[in-house]
Amino acid sequence: MLLRGCTIRNTDWCFGLVVFAGPDTKLMQNSGRTSFKRTSIDRLMNILVLVIFAFLATMCLILAVGNSIWEYKKGYYFQVYLPWAEGVHSAPFSGFLMFWSYVIILNTVVPISLYVSVEIIRLGNSFYIDWDRKMYYPLNDTPAQARTTTLNEELGQIKYIFSDKTGTLTQNIMIFNKCSIDGKSYGDVYDLEGHRVEVTESTPKVDFSYNPLRDSKFSFYDVNLVESVRRDDPPTHKFFRLLALCHTVMPEEKKEGTLVYQAQSPDEGALVTAARNFGFVFRARTPETITVVEMGETVVYKLLAILDFDNVRKRMSVIVQSPKGELTLYCKGADTIVYNLLHPSCGPLKEKTTEHLEEFAGEGLRTLVVAYKDLDEAYFEGWRRRHHEASTALVEREEKLAQLYEEIEADLMLLGATAIEDKLQDGVPQTIETLGKAQIKIWVLTGDKQETAVNIGYSCNMLSDAMDDIFFIQGHSSEEVREELRKARKKMKPDTFVEDEGSGSDTQIQQPGKSQILPEEQPNGEYGLVISGHSLAYALEGNLQLELVRTACLCKVVICCRVTPLQKAQVVELVKKYKKAVTLAIGDGANDVSMIRAAHIGIGISGQEGMQAVLSSDFAFAQFRYLQRLLLVHGRWSYIRMCKFLAYFFYKNFAFTLVHFWYGFFSGFSAQTVYDEWFITLYNLVYTALPVLGMSLFDQDVDDRWSLQFPQLYTPGQENLYFNKLEFVKCTLYSVYSSLVLFFVPYGAMSNSVRSDGKAVADYQSFALMAQTCLLIVVSVQMGLDTAYWTAVNQLFIWGSLAMYFAITFTMYSDGTYLIFTASFPFIGTARNTLNQPNVWLAIFLCVTLCVLPVVGFRFVKMQLRPTISDKVLSRVRELEKRPPVPLPKRRLQRSISRRSGYAFSHQHGFGALITSGRNMRPKSPFGIMGSFSPNSEKHKD
Repeated sequence: MLLRGCTIRNTDWCFGLVVFAGPDTKLMQNSGRTSFKRTSIDRLMNILVLVIFAFLATMCLILAVGNSIWEYKKGYYFQVYLPWAEGVHSAPFSGFLMFWSYVIILNTVVPISLYVSVEIIRLGNSFYIDWDRKMYYPLNDTPAQARTTTLNEELGQIKYIFSDKTGTLTQNIMIFNKCSIDGKSYGDVYDLEGHRVEVTESTPKVDFSYNPLRDSKFSFYDVNLVESVRRDDPPTHKFFRLLALCHTVMPEEKKEGTLVYQAQSPDEGALVTAARNFGFVFRARTPETITVVEMGETVVYKLLAILDFDNVRKRMSVIVQSPKGELTLYCKGADTIVYNLLHPSCGPLKEKTTEHLEEFAGEGLRTLVVAYKDLDEAYFEGWRRRHHEASTALVEREEKLAQLYEEIEADLMLLGATAIEDKLQDGVPQTIETLGKAQIKIWVLTGDKQETAVNIGYSCNMLSDAMDDIFFIQGHSSEEVREELRKARKKMKPDTFVEDEGSGSDTQIQQPGKSQILPEEQPNGEYGLVISGHSLAYALEGNLQLELVRTACLCKVVICCRVTPLQKAQVVELVKKYKKAVTLAIGDGANDVSMIRAAHIGIGISGQEGMQAVLSSDFAFAQFRYLQRLLLVHGRWSYIRMCKFLAYFFYKNFAFTLVHFWYGFFSGFSAQTVYDEWFITLYNLVYTALPVLGMSLFDQDVDDRWSLQFPQLYTPGQENLYFNKLEFVKCTLYSVYSSLVLFFVPYGAMSNSVRSDGKAVADYQSFALMAQTCLLIVVSVQMGLDTAYWTAVNQLFIWGSLAMYFAITFTMYSDGTYLIFTASFPFIGTARNTLNQPNVWLAIFLCVTLCVLPVVGFRFVKMQLRPTISDKVLSRVRELEKRPPVPLPKRRLQRSISRRSGYAFSHQHGFGALITSGRNMRPKSPFGIMGSFSPNSEKHKD
C-alpha cells in the first residue's frame, strides 16, 4: 500500500491497482463548479440596453402624445388636404399608431449591431495575443494563446492576482552558485583589472573534464575554486568532503557510471552535485556506510549516527569514521543556529564569513553554514550509549534526543558557507515589481510550507526588509486567528479599527447569500501577510471572512501556505464577494484548476505538470514573465479600445436618432424621417462601421515600450474610469447637444434662404442632405479626436468612408439613377444643387465647430486644472519621445533582505532514521570495498 505523498525510488517497474477513481479522487474532490465568465462591461451593456429601451419608449410616447394633441388641434382642420388614414377616426388612435411608427423610425437608438461589433473587436484583440512574438517561448515552441475571446478588456482591469508558487514563479531548480571557504569567497568572476563582471551566457565556464564522474549539467564560473581543490588545499577538501557526507541523498545508478541523486529537497541535491563536480563524488550508501570517491580514490566511511533535521533544529549533522579511524561530526544548517554552536576560536573567521553571507543574501541566494568537530572515541562511545537509551525511551524521547544533539554539536569549527540560487523563472522579480507599480496586489497560494513560501517571496521581490512589517497568522483556533488578524489590522490602520470597535461591525456574521462590498482602505505603510493553512481554514469560516478580507487587502502581498486546491478557490471567491475588483488566477498544475475557474480571469502556464491548468484556463503561455505584457499591454489596450468603441458607438447612434426626435416637433409628429432612406440604411452599414472598427482594433495611446515603462497607466482600468454609468450619461448628454446642433443649424441655415442665382433652396430634400452631411462629418471628426494612434488603416477607413459617402450620394442623386429607378431615388439633383453653395458649406463648418469645440475645450481645461495620472504620464512620455533614447544600464539584482537558510526547502522531518534503518535500500552497495578509482577505466568513460 502506497500512501499519498510516498515517492518510489530505485525502482524500474511497479504494478499496482487504483483503488479510488472518478469523483472520489483528490482532484475531483477539490474541483469547484464551472461558471460562465462574463466581463463587467458585458454586464454594464446589458443594463444600458434596458435603459436605452426605456429611453426609446419615452421618446415614442412623447411624440405619440404630441401627435394626438396636434391632430386634435390642427390636423382635424386639414383633413381635406391631409386626410387621416383609413381606420383612424380619432386623434388618440392616431397617436397610438404614431407611437409604433416612431418605434420603427427611432429604433436605431437601440444598438442592435453592438454585440456583433464587440465580438469582432474581441476576436481581433485575441489574435494580437496569439501573434505576439514577445510572448513566444522558443525553448518548447509555445506561443501565447487566447483560449477565449470574451474576456480581453477585463485583462486591463485586474486588481488582484492569485498565483501558485512551484512551477509558476519558480522552476523548482536549485543551483550551487557561490561559497565561502576559510574566509575566502568563491563564485564571482573578475576581469583583468580586478573588477567584478556580470555572469552571462558568454562567460566561460569552469572545465570539469578532469573529473569523469562530473555532472555535465553543472555550471560554475570561478576557476579559483577548482585550482584550490586541485592543489589539495585542506580547508577546501574538508569543505567538499562535508558536502559529500552530510546529507540524506540517495544515489541511483541506472546506467553504469551515470549517477542520479534523489534528494529530499532540491537544495541538498544541489550541494551534493557541487561536491561531485569538484572531485568529491558521493557514490553509494548503506545503513552503516557512505562511499565517496575523493579525487579519484574510493573511500568508505562508517556512518555512526545521523542527527536529523527538523524545523526547530534547522540543521543536520552526521558522525562518520574514516578508514584511518578518525571520528568526525559534520554539520550544516542555518547561520543563526550554527553560529551559536561555534568554538570561541572561530571569531575572526566568523566575522569574515558573515560578510560573505550578507553579500550572498543581498543577491537573493539561500545560505547554509557548514562546520565540523573532531570527536574523541571514548567520549563518543559514552554518548552513543546514552543516545541509544534516549532513542528507546518511552517518555520525553524527543526532548532527551534534543539535549544529546545539543551536547555533541557544541564547540564546532567553522568551515565556511554555501550559497544556492533558487532557479526562479526568468524575469519573475522584475515582473512582480512592475505589476506592483501598477497597483496590482499579488497573493501567493501554495501547498508548500511557510519557510519555503517566505523565501520565494523574498526572492521574487514580493517581500523585503524595507516593509514596515510582515505579519504571520498561525493560530490554531478561531479566537487565536481573530486576535492575530485584528492585531495586524490595528497596526496597519488604527483609525478604522477604532471606528469598527465602536460600531461592532467587525464582529458581524455575514449572512450567506448576501454580498457586502467593502470599500478600499489605505494602510499607513507597506505590509505583508503570511497565513498558514490551518489558520486559513478558520479564517474562511463565516464569522471571520470579513476580518480576513479587510486585513489581507490592506497588505501589499499575501502568502497563504499549506493550502488545499479547494481553499485556493475559496480565497478567490472570498475576494470576489467582498471586493469590487477583477481577479486573476495563474497556475500550472491540476491543483490550480479550481482557482483558475473561480477567478474572473484564469491563466494557465504550460510547464512541467501537464496541461490540466492550460485546458481550464482563459489564456495560456509558457512563462510567468509574460503576464506583465498580457496585462499592461494587451489588457490595457483592449480595455481602452473597448471603452472608446462603446462611447463612440452610443454617441453616433444617439446623435443620428435624436435628430428625428427634434424634427417631429416641426413635422406635425407625422413620423417622417429627416434623412434620405438610403442614408438611413447605409449609415451604420457603410459610412461609420469601418472607422469605429479601425479605431477599436488599432488604437493605442502609447506603444508597448512605454506601457511597460510606466505601469501607472494601468490604474484607470482598475477603477473602471474610461466607461461606466457616469460616462454613459455624459455621452448621452453630449449626443443630445450634438443632435440639437445638427438639427437647428441646418434648419436655420435653410429657412428663407436662396441660392446664389436667387432660387430658393428651403426644401425638405436640401435640408435632409445638409443635415446628414453635417452628421457624418461631425462623427468623423469626433472619431479623429478620439484616435490616439494613426495608422494607414485608420486613415483609409475614415477618409474612405467620407469619400464613399459623397460618391454614393452624388451617384444616387444623379439624373441617370433617377431615370433608371424613379421610385427608389427621388432626390434628383439635390446633391449638385445644394453642395455647390458656399453658405451650405459655411453652415456645415459652423455645425462641426459647435459640436467639436465643447469637447476640445473641456479636455483642454481638464488636463490643465485636474490632470489624471494618465494625463501626467502621457505628458511625460511625449517629453521623453523628443529626447534621444538613453540605454538602460545593466545592474545586478540587489535585494535588501535578511539571510535565509536553504533548509527552508525541507518540507518535512529529515530521512535520517529511515536511512539508518536500511528499509529503503538494496542489500548491496556497488562500492563496498576500498580501492583506487581509475579515471581511464572503460566503465567510467563518458
